[in-house]
Amino acid sequence: MTSHVRLVHRTHYRYDRPVTLGVQTIRLRPMADCRTPVLSYALAVSPAGASLSWARDWAGNTAAHVQFGQQVSTFEIMVDLVVDMTPYNPRDGLPDGAFWQADGPEEQAYTLPTACTQETAAFLDACLPDLPEEPVARFVALNHMIAARIRYERRMEPGVLPPEETLRRACGSCRDTAWLMVVLARQLGYSARFVSGYLLQPVQEGGHETLSADLHAWAQVLLPGLGWLGFDTTSGRLAAEGHVPLAVASVPADAAPVTGLLDCCKATLDVQMDVCHLLDMDEAAHIRTPAVARV
Repeated sequence: MTSHVRLVHRTHYRYDRPVTLGVQTIRLRPMADCRTPVLSYALAVSPAGASLSWARDWAGNTAAHVQFGQQVSTFEIMVDLVVDMTPYNPRDGLPDGAFWQADGPEEQAYTLPTACTQETAAFLDACLPDLPEEPVARFVALNHMIAARIRYERRMEPGVLPPEETLRRACGSCRDTAWLMVVLARQLGYSARFVSGYLLQPVQEGGHETLSADLHAWAQVLLPGLGWLGFDTTSGRLAAEGHVPLAVASVPADAAPVTGLLDCCKATLDVQMDVCHLLDMDEAAHIRTPAVARV
């Protein structure tokens, strides 16, 4: 089976009346250092008439900034992405090296410890005796412990729970446990950041293997001489070819897929993701997608 995978991701906002949208920031473009090769990418928005510009922020995220010159009653974003999901070992080619503290202002934002509550400190203290000293092994073990302790819950409410609440509830969304990992890593003296992205993975349906796609969140830790290594706190595994990072940030809100102001109104959100294997790149060019104004 081909390793080329196509994802068409539609995000559709509907408003109960015409509204004025402020600048909408869209963080749905794979990062430049994504280890999963990106073969093609396109972003489109509707209704027509929007202005769109791209900018890279200090964290390395490439975001689209969209602004409409008139009121709108709907706002749709479509991403058309093709990646090469050839499997790789996340630790392949990572050299040994001594621990170092990041000195730049950007890295310091990832290093400054987040306030540690009694519940968070108690959880970390309970984990410490079973954490190896070697950095990669240490965070692999901590990742397993979080995945075992916190039951996954698909939580539709916006925002991220404080780590102590995630621990008290013993369940949480991917973004809740990813943030917990970031907070714990910083308490251990490591730089860590929150990641939002796509998770593409095989699933079994009716005895056949298909693909699933979803927006996901995980943590990255800056390890001694190795660079940023991703930890999926939902599965307890390392982030690999199925993890396509879209944005990283020192706090979860700054990695949200779409942000922006709008008039007070009632809004509904529909999200659709279609994912499939491709025989070759020519197949992607012949698949028709709904007409959406490209800008």
